[in-house]
Amino acid sequence: MTLLALPATEILRGNKPILTLPGLTIASGERVALLGPSGAGKSTLLDALYRLRPREIAWCPQQLGLVEPLSLFHNVYIGALARHSLPYHLVNLARPWPNRYREIQELMTPLGLADRLESRVVHLSGGQRQRTALGRALYRQQPTFLGDEPITGIDPVQGPDILRRVLEAHTTSVVALHDAELARTCCHRLIGLKAGRMLFDKAAGDVTDGDLNRLYR
Repeated sequence: MTLLALPATEILRGNKPILTLPGLTIASGERVALLGPSGAGKSTLLDALYRLRPREIAWCPQQLGLVEPLSLFHNVYIGALARHSLPYHLVNLARPWPNRYREIQELMTPLGLADRLESRVVHLSGGQRQRTALGRALYRQQPTFLGDEPITGIDPVQGPDILRRVLEAHTTSVVALHDAELARTCCHRLIGLKAGRMLFDKAAGDVTDGDLNRLYR
């Protein structure tokens, strides 16, 4: 079943095309990795996909979008704003509901931040902020995840395990990654972008070293 579909399109910045696509469909249940050098169009494509169904997508953008003066707990809790009323949120802002606190503590335990819930984001390291943004996306409890370099800044030993955990928590995922080998092991399908154009769209097992060489040379 098609979940996300973009027609053949050209996305402009000013008068300059920054992404030209022949058309793209993402089926429910797919795990798709976007590969390519910086400036290839990966972020632009993810943003276009997110705009199709923003209320039904757990989104982890490259800029993270965290609220620095607030605590880690409240930044993760923001992922659940659509599930409760405004008065409920105002009370939770002043004095966290115990059940919500426990939920987020359990969620952040495998991400290694269960003991930092009350820390303000401004005091967190880059890797801790990245994990906070992933926690917020997980707390949205949506079936589809979009991530723009979602493990950048996370320890290279922990990063792949965290990525797999996030992918397993969602039915469908589209993620931009720099690590082609990790993409091959975690995703069903790889899309290569270069200079705003799609070079290949293949099953992970069909992507050759030659494909990757052409992508990054």
